[in-house]
Amino acid sequence: MKQKTYRLFFGVSAVILVLLYLMSSTNLIIREKKTEIYPISVIVEDSSDEDYEKLRKGMDRAAQELHVDLNFITLYQPNDQEQQLGLIAREISDGAKAVILSPANPVEAMAGLDRMVLNSPLVILGTIFPHVQAAAGISIDYMEAGKLLGEAVRKNHKNMPVYLFTKGLEYGYARDLYDGIYQAFMDVDVPISLIVTQSDSDSVVLMEDAISRYSQNGVIIALDENSLEEAAGMLEEISMNGVRIPKLYGIGGTNRILNYLDKGIIQGLVVHNWFDEGYLSVEKAVEAIQGGGNLKEQTNMEVYYITKEDLRNPVYEKMLYPIY
Repeated sequence: MKQKTYRLFFGVSAVILVLLYLMSSTNLIIREKKTEIYPISVIVEDSSDEDYEKLRKGMDRAAQELHVDLNFITLYQPNDQEQQLGLIAREISDGAKAVILSPANPVEAMAGLDRMVLNSPLVILGTIFPHVQAAAGISIDYMEAGKLLGEAVRKNHKNMPVYLFTKGLEYGYARDLYDGIYQAFMDVDVPISLIVTQSDSDSVVLMEDAISRYSQNGVIIALDENSLEEAAGMLEEISMNGVRIPKLYGIGGTNRILNYLDKGIIQGLVVHNWFDEGYLSVEKAVEAIQGGGNLKEQTNMEVYYITKEDLRNPVYEKMLYPIY
């Protein structure tokens, strides 16, 4: 009798163990939570990703933490707004759940989006973009940035003529910087000239002309990163020949620009935390996906005016040279 009881016990136990194994292996008991991956595309306004190192570090950090498959896309030609609009449609058609866009020409971008129907949320970088199809925006106050630059020039170089260099006021944030600089000089009689360079050859000719005529008393403020790098490179070359060069100010934080600041070719910069901007853009894109695109939120990043001495300040050093 005992033997039969033992056999029955072991038999039932074996059946139970087999059932438990089968149920667990087929997720009938323990269901593993499936991690959702969010495909998100980033479309910038340049033809190279070289100058987006800090932004991308923030994006990559967020992508890792938030389970995002990130696709970073550059243009064939810089500042081609039509191509950007076409890429938005292509990426959404190919399965992107959200698109992060740094518009080449905000006015043209808004007009182009009016003609499009987007099935995925759009997060805008770099400029305040009150468009109905923008789920979220991350920007700095470029008018305030321009005012900071203007105030620095006014304080350090009283009554000196100011020359504003840009690829065009319609691109990126140049218009807001321009307006902010003018605000800083509203109550003083300082001549301000706008020099628009539409091509590399124009830039060289106009810059050389400005230096030859105004090298003794001129101040240059570049309204975009490309103009700033171009001007700084040219001024560095000229300075090696012993020629006195104009004072140069601008906005941007590429490693090349920071090196020019460290060398004294650039006197002052307005910067912000690009790593945080990149992280926030991906974070907001994920929130917009999860919320069905109804986020409708604008985040304004803080801006800082820095000089060569600030590059050794631990607070700015961590922001300008992020490690990830």
